[in-house]
Amino acid sequence: MSMSPTVIILACLGFFLDQSVWAHVGGQDKPFCSAWPSAVVPQGGHVTLRCHCRRGFNIFTLYKKDGVPVPELYNRIFWNSFLISPVTPAHAGTYRCRGFHPHSPTEWSAPSNPLVIMVTGLYEKPSLTARPGPTVRAGENVTLSCSSQSSFDIYHLSREGEAHELRLPAVPSINGTFQADFPLGPATHGETYRCFGSFHGSPYEWSDPSDPLPVSVTGNPSSSWPSPTEPSFKTGIARHLHAVIRYSVAIILFTILPFFLLHRWCSKKKMLL
Repeated sequence: MSMSPTVIILACLGFFLDQSVWAHVGGQDKPFCSAWPSAVVPQGGHVTLRCHCRRGFNIFTLYKKDGVPVPELYNRIFWNSFLISPVTPAHAGTYRCRGFHPHSPTEWSAPSNPLVIMVTGLYEKPSLTARPGPTVRAGENVTLSCSSQSSFDIYHLSREGEAHELRLPAVPSINGTFQADFPLGPATHGETYRCFGSFHGSPYEWSDPSDPLPVSVTGNPSSSWPSPTEPSFKTGIARHLHAVIRYSVAIILFTILPFFLLHRWCSKKKMLL
């Protein structure tokens, strides 16, 4: 059975409008959740969780997705920021926030991005060393080794001034320690590194940081930092372009459809006359 052009156009319009609505709910209505001064917080310290939404939501509720519940979040609303102090191991975990309008409490935003809070200082610090050494020539391969007598499951390597971290599983070594080797590739410029240890059962509760390890490079500087999980700029542009195309097609169909239906109605009326 063939479908009429009207039905096809209505189906297409419904599809594109539906996709546009979902893009709208998951995009512009989605708050952004961040931590200041850092999402890696020492035990006993403080952190401010911030929520921001472009669409006018300025009152938020915050909830924790995993780990130990946080009683101070129950039935609490806040304006843009929420201070946690002093930070305890119970605060480690994943947080999200949602915004709503004070005059329309039934109108909620989509959930924010997940924000992971790591609490440090729960175990003794590991040691961090560099191979072939802390001073290398430009272009020379560098490997950082994090190790400890504690049987950590995971090691986390952070670079000073960077929000993200690299992680590798710990493996037993011949000298009785538990170790992870982070190959950074060819050295390009000097940076300072630290590493932490954690266990599978409490992945957001970390050890004290290792002593800072400055790595200096002799030669021409450039930029290099392994970031396999960092989103691609081109990917972001492609997603934005895809959303723009959907909106454009929906607007075009919505503009043309009334004229098409009016034309068909007039044609049928003339045939009846």
